[in-house]
Amino acid sequence: MKKTIVFTGGGTAGHVTPNLALIEKLDRAEWDIHYIGTSGMEKGLVEAVGDVAYHEIDSGKLRRYASLKTITMPIHVLKGYHQSKKILKALKPAVLFSKGGYVSVPVVAAAKGICPVLTHESDYTPGLANRIDARFADKVLVTFADTVPFVKGNKGVHTGTPIRPELYKGSRGKALQFTGLSGNKPVLLVTGGSLGAVAVNVAVREALPDLLKTFDVVHLCGKGKLDESVKLPGYVQYEYIRDEMADLFALADVVCSRAGANAVFELLALHKPMLLLPLSSASTRGDQELNATYFEKRGYARVLRADEVGAASVLREVNALYAARERYIEMMKNAEGVDGTEQILRLIREAANA
Repeated sequence: MKKTIVFTGGGTAGHVTPNLALIEKLDRAEWDIHYIGTSGMEKGLVEAVGDVAYHEIDSGKLRRYASLKTITMPIHVLKGYHQSKKILKALKPAVLFSKGGYVSVPVVAAAKGICPVLTHESDYTPGLANRIDARFADKVLVTFADTVPFVKGNKGVHTGTPIRPELYKGSRGKALQFTGLSGNKPVLLVTGGSLGAVAVNVAVREALPDLLKTFDVVHLCGKGKLDESVKLPGYVQYEYIRDEMADLFALADVVCSRAGANAVFELLALHKPMLLLPLSSASTRGDQELNATYFEKRGYARVLRADEVGAASVLREVNALYAARERYIEMMKNAEGVDGTEQILRLIREAANA
């Protein structure tokens, strides 16, 4: 008889794609797979998989600042909790797996007492949603070994992060066909995450005349952030890429990226030399700066902090990264515990069989 598993997590692609990596590896003859989320980004990403039942709930974004939405947030979370409780009681899952984000909070809380709960934290220190989720979870799986002491209740387990299997199967030839680039120059891939990054976009575009002397540039700039006025040979830009991402990674010689944990660990698994431009602690809780510092200290990446980002500094650091690319690749090849997919799947099966 099939076991039922429920996934949750959303708000950004980083809270969804690790779930999709796990879902892809689950045997459909063994598992009946469901996903609980909102009408946001996660819904489209999950429904594109095609054989996962999606259940939509309400949820309120957890904010650290005062606003009208902060006042109404508990109402949305409470509504999502009751919706989730009803869904979970009907499904009777063997296990719930959460990737965090504000979407997960009402779902994880509702699962307490219904089924075992595993939640996964990508960043160096647990975010607000996962700190709440951890109160209801049986285990908190973490990407960084250094994160285990931050998890209360002796629940922390170092696993690494799920890596999408298709990322290992990228084709440089397909990427050249997709982008229309010649393949005669090394390729710089620039990505600001699923939502894009204005400061990164501005700095890269200002540096293009000099960057294009050495590189072809593939720029993933975020939804609504295309600049149609920039038309230069060797430069292509896209709002967001999903299906062709593995091919673009295969094409890239070096990558300029924000420092979200999922992104940097995917680049580490693929041995892609990276220049990280973390969001500052002034605009976030500082998780990207911690991620970037960890990677910099271990020789996996070069880093430009937010107050250092500009056209000249990006040009300088990209050139230095490319010149030393073989050293960075060698360091990444020696990294251990990067792809946590199989260990996480083992823990899921153990929880479901408990």
